[in-house]
Amino acid sequence: MNKLTNYIQGSVQEMKKVTWPTKKEAKNYTFLIIGISLSMAIFLGALDYIFSFGLELLLK
Repeated sequence: MNKLTNYIQGSVQEMKKVTWPTKKEAKNYTFLIIGISLSMAIFLGALDYIFSFGLELLLK
């Protein structure tokens, strides 16, 4: 039981040291991640389409 108490106390102390982002920063990071994800999806989708088209031409 002593180990659990020490663990919880240590966790609380570490959480006090954390610098949390502001609402504006969190919103900006969220939009950045969404933008990067959409960009990667479009890029990979385009590559998939190009390679599928090329493979189809090779196999005919």
